[in-house]
Amino acid sequence: MNRLNIVLVEPQIPQNTGNISRTCAVTGAALHLVKPYGFTITDKQLKRAGLDYWDKLEIYEYENLDSFFEQTDGVYYYFTTKGKHVHSETSYPADKNVFIVFGREDKGLPEELLYKNPDFCSRIPMRPTLRSLNLSNSVAIAVYEVLRQWDYPDLGREGKLTQYQW
Repeated sequence: MNRLNIVLVEPQIPQNTGNISRTCAVTGAALHLVKPYGFTITDKQLKRAGLDYWDKLEIYEYENLDSFFEQTDGVYYYFTTKGKHVHSETSYPADKNVFIVFGREDKGLPEELLYKNPDFCSRIPMRPTLRSLNLSNSVAIAVYEVLRQWDYPDLGREGKLTQYQW
């Protein structure tokens, strides 16, 4: 069975992690947090951003990146401004655990990790003169690309009006 997993390596901004936790909850993705963080997991700003969904979140914590790799198994895709592949041109296998990995807001992922995995480094296209997208926006783009390729498993496809009927 496939599973989408979002990995944040050393996240620094609680609001980003809170927004990402909300994305994970509404899509069924698991959230993996790799320490050290720039906040505490009980931070009010973190919980406020994902408050309505915190109890619906599957979350895992790791002491460091080595610990994360030792405890998980699947296919890892590294999202980075330094990636050689466009995120939407990458195929994400529907029959495996897929981990989409994001680095710190201020530093990104370790270059050694990227260097050792060039075929799994993806980039979201953007203007070359600008640094990067916000982390929570990047995660949302990546999550929905994977889910689009998987035909949005277990997600509602149709909304309902509250005061009218179609």
